Amino acid sequence: MQPIQKLVTQISSKRWLMVALGVLGIVLILGLPMLPIPQKNLWVRIIGYAGLYILLGLGLLIHVGMTGMLDLGFAAYYGIGAYTAAFLLSDHFGLHLPFWLVLPIAGLVAALVSMLVCIPVLRLRGDYLAIVTLGFAEICRLLFLNLKPITNGSQGIMGIDKPLLGDIVFKTGTHFYYLIFLLLVLFIFLTNRLVKSRTGRAWMAIREDEDVAEISGIDTSRYKLLAFAAGAFLGGLSGAIFASWQGSIFPDNFNLMASINILCLIILGGLGNVYGVVIGALALIALPDMLRGLSDFRMLIFGILLIVMMILKPEGFLPRIPPKLESAHPADVQEGQ
Repeated sequence: MQPIQKLVTQISSKRWLMVALGVLGIVLILGLPMLPIPQKNLWVRIIGYAGLYILLGLGLLIHVGMTGMLDLGFAAYYGIGAYTAAFLLSDHFGLHLPFWLVLPIAGLVAALVSMLVCIPVLRLRGDYLAIVTLGFAEICRLLFLNLKPITNGSQGIMGIDKPLLGDIVFKTGTHFYYLIFLLLVLFIFLTNRLVKSRTGRAWMAIREDEDVAEISGIDTSRYKLLAFAAGAFLGGLSGAIFASWQGSIFPDNFNLMASINILCLIILGGLGNVYGVVIGALALIALPDMLRGLSDFRMLIFGILLIVMMILKPEGFLPRIPPKLESAHPADVQEGQ
């Protein structure tokens, strides 16, 4: 009886702690642009850019952390979303559609492309799938670079429209800062709900053992296709926001290092943990900019911190929750007494 009550207490205290930390984090995020601090615009940009990578990390988390599909080319969907937005929001084709219409379109185009890529490689796993996704990302980058009549090549696309909300034009970093974190709250909530849903359980079954999942009656091809589309949708949304925020895009914005950074942040934060993505993005994306004042030594310090952290906690800041505890609830435990 006592061990069970102790377990219930630990689970409850952890939940309250997570809620308290979440509320504190939201208050700090909402208040940052209003604080009278030096170089406020720089801090808003750093944290806002980290927020953009959190959104990308959530997309890749569905591929790698939840479904176990090693994707080394996630920047391809990021780029597809950005170029879709650039085509529809600039003078390049003279369309100038509303940003709020283009935002879901960019996500849907990236999701559709991911499904077309996924269909012929559904049976590939592990390193073979990683090589295919890596090759696809490089193909996309080269297409962005060489299809000059469509993408304008290395000169990129400039003059991308800003979002317009009533009479408010999103001209400053603060506007995009709040837009990114509003989307983050929405998609962190939806991702958490997805993890606990039937689809999320099917993804995790595929992650643990795809053969056993298929024998158990799970349509693995369908669920893997759905995972690819869901993750790529978030990548496309992030690309559209990035394009509008920057006002211009270039092929090198979506190179291999972008994919590696997104993968590293979910590994660093904790592979398979939604909140680990937040910590990983702050550590991997925001920290190097925070150390910018140390000039030549900042990347050395950052690299040493990464090595030490991975030696001490190789499972990441927030490890994956064990399967037995993923659906644990105090009421369920009490009924099992």
